[in-house]
Amino acid sequence: MPHRTVRRLRVLRGRLGLTDRLTYADAVAALTERGRFGISMGLERVARLMAELDHPDRGMRGALVGGTNGKGSVVAMTRSVLVAAGVTVGTMPKPHLVSYRERVAVDGEPISTHDFAAAVERVLPAVDRVTRVVGPPTEFEALTAAAITELARRDVDLAIVEVGLGGRLDATNVLDLGVAAITNVQKDHEAILGDTLRAIGGEKAAIIKPGNAAIAGASGQGLTPIRRRCRELGIALRRAGPRQPYRAVLRDQGWDGIVVDAVTPARELRDLHVGLLGAHQAENVAV
Repeated sequence: MPHRTVRRLRVLRGRLGLTDRLTYADAVAALTERGRFGISMGLERVARLMAELDHPDRGMRGALVGGTNGKGSVVAMTRSVLVAAGVTVGTMPKPHLVSYRERVAVDGEPISTHDFAAAVERVLPAVDRVTRVVGPPTEFEALTAAAITELARRDVDLAIVEVGLGGRLDATNVLDLGVAAITNVQKDHEAILGDTLRAIGGEKAAIIKPGNAAIAGASGQGLTPIRRRCRELGIALRRAGPRQPYRAVLRDQGWDGIVVDAVTPARELRDLHVGLLGAHQAENVAV
């Protein structure tokens, strides 16, 4: 029976005359116990969760960021630029380092334990209903649903969301945010995504949806399915990286980050300091 731990805690608190609202510890337990279902790729469960929750995903705008490496850096840089411009930005960082509540953040700050518990509590009845119809949502699917409902409740201006694994069948792909970015395509999770760059690129290209603005830092065979996806949808692909229309030229690097010149078809921004370590971050700046 789902959420037995949560129900036992509620019964105990009731006997003690305490509040029946879900605590942060309860919320974490409700999510992590779903980890026993492992990785189960597919969009049916999370799509049904969105329907049960009255589609909090609809109307959300922003960017879905996929790729093998650099997703977190691209999300962090994009968030910082937007927040500096006065835009309220919701993100779903992964993995968390200290507290589970880090997985839902607004303007770079994790939501409170109270708000995290409330977000999980909102989705648990939907999780139970979906379980009875198509099987149990995974931990990541339930967390994704909770994060989406919380960002929708807060009415953030933009959501910049990092894809979990692959793209086509990842829970975050239920979102159509208007912009799809793919940092790069390299071999990873081959048992799930395929053992060639073309196959892996195809999985990642699936986050691009009709009418999206599409950006890719990929090259070679991994780029081929991304180009094909854009052609099929009739949308332009913006290329990022060395010798591409959108590029960042590394000028200096140190313990406090890197300095780059960022070049776009419209303008050039010189001597930008980026507080992330490693020369490879220039490629993420371009995206």
